[in-house]
Amino acid sequence: MTATVSIGEFARLTYLSVKTLRYYHDIELLEPVSVDPGSGYRRYSTEQVAQAHLIRRLRRLDMPLPEIKAVLAAPDIGARDSALRAHLERMEAELQRTREVVASLRSLLTEAAPISVNYRSIPAFPALAVTGFVERDGIDAWCGRSFTLLYETLAAAGVAPAGVGGATYAMEFFEDDAGEVVAFVPIATREAIEPPEGLSVLELPARRFAVAVHSGAFEDFDRTYGALGSHVAEHDTALPEPVRELYLVAPNDTDDPTEYITEVCWPIGGR
Repeated sequence: MTATVSIGEFARLTYLSVKTLRYYHDIELLEPVSVDPGSGYRRYSTEQVAQAHLIRRLRRLDMPLPEIKAVLAAPDIGARDSALRAHLERMEAELQRTREVVASLRSLLTEAAPISVNYRSIPAFPALAVTGFVERDGIDAWCGRSFTLLYETLAAAGVAPAGVGGATYAMEFFEDDAGEVVAFVPIATREAIEPPEGLSVLELPARRFAVAVHSGAFEDFDRTYGALGSHVAEHDTALPEPVRELYLVAPNDTDDPTEYITEVCWPIGGR
């Protein structure tokens, strides 16, 4: 049996204040079943309690009001649940990022181990590559798409990678928070594959590098860059060229960021 209650009673049933309920009425998110034309008093149905509880929880999850409207307007349970799952996945990703930042901040409270730097001369080699102008905030998603495309293209062509995948980052990427990034996978010869649209076969030039290994999530990359770059500034001559990163254990290899292993290769002069 359903009944109608005053806005004050509905506030008690739902833990939503009268002020909030009036606002939700104004924006047509949760409208009363009736409004007295003379007094303006609002009355709500007990059937609306569950809907109000859902709204309250979604707001506590910081779901934007337009998205809540879309959830409530879903044509069926399946569509509603799909929208809810999408928001929960975004929340879980944000929670994971918060955990990584907290762990990274905590690591700053302990003195970092001295960096180990080795030197390596890498000859020129051909690679299947994706080149893009990428903003720093979008680099994870861009790399995820790019390396998936690279490896899937090679697999479809029956071509085995000839080395570890990596990426180069132009100076502007660091100076302006956006710049050219080249994701690449080495191949045996330039003729090994005919690149489809959006990909290219290029030759990475021979260079000498100062190399340091970064173990763990990319959240702490700045510490490795800072230590390696400082070492180069103090002992070598840095070239104003893109830094190379080589992904020995990458996100496509493991779901655990603590297992990532990346070589950071700083271009230097000399032999």
